[in-house]
Amino acid sequence: MTIWTELADVAFKLYYLNANGIRTRVLEAGEGEPLILLHGTGGHIEAYARNIKGLSGHFRVICIDMVGHGYTDKPDQPYTIDVYSDHLLGVIEALGLESVHLSGESLGGWVAAWFAAHYPERVKKLVLNTPGNVNNKPEVMQRLKESTVKAVIEANRENVRTRLEWLMYDKSQVTEELVDVRLQIYSQPEFRRAVYNIVVLQDPETRAKYTWDASWCGKIKTPTLLVWTDHDPTSTVEEGKLLKELIPGSEFMVIEGAGHWPQWEKTEEFNRVHVQFLLNRSH
Repeated sequence: MTIWTELADVAFKLYYLNANGIRTRVLEAGEGEPLILLHGTGGHIEAYARNIKGLSGHFRVICIDMVGHGYTDKPDQPYTIDVYSDHLLGVIEALGLESVHLSGESLGGWVAAWFAAHYPERVKKLVLNTPGNVNNKPEVMQRLKESTVKAVIEANRENVRTRLEWLMYDKSQVTEELVDVRLQIYSQPEFRRAVYNIVVLQDPETRAKYTWDASWCGKIKTPTLLVWTDHDPTSTVEEGKLLKELIPGSEFMVIEGAGHWPQWEKTEEFNRVHVQFLLNRSH
């Protein structure tokens, strides 16, 4: 399957909106309660290409390129969690929405959680999908920083493929088309500067200001589901369960046979879990 065949019979629109001065790329499909999907570090809308059809049958799915990512504007500033959170608020306001469901993968999960802690009235329910190195392991931070920078500064198919394969348990899930899409994004001239602003969160001193901690996680009052995998390259299941202790009343589940992108590797299960949790359906 290609990204296009995944979307071929889906009524969707791809457009740009102004989020507090940041030109932001958006893919939208479906009707119902709004569900915003947030990608991970160095990611983009296409990370959710396999989920749009299934989820848009139940929700108004809104998938964005976060600030500094994809084809969204890339202002020259460090992209810290509060910067991403402010951009997300700008998107929600630009769409005229009062509150939304949020689902974020990796960095997107971190942003979604921070946003829910600081703007609780804006979030109906929250899904945190492998939200990335909760223990701040230096080796994970270094690997992510180096591979991300290399994929951009030395942008070629091999380096982009290596970066994408790190995300997957089943490396064959990295399609030629996915490599093409990311290579095109990373080959944008402005991305060469933006990548250093993107990886700033892999710097321990910068990261320390936003690290997972009860001081802010305890403020998350919205119903929260933690989605982990048995082969996540950033955090073990046991480490993931630490978040369950930090976020009051949160639920925890494991998708088996997947790495850091369960939405891509285990699409049907990922979609089903979202429908069940967000809409209170038992099956």
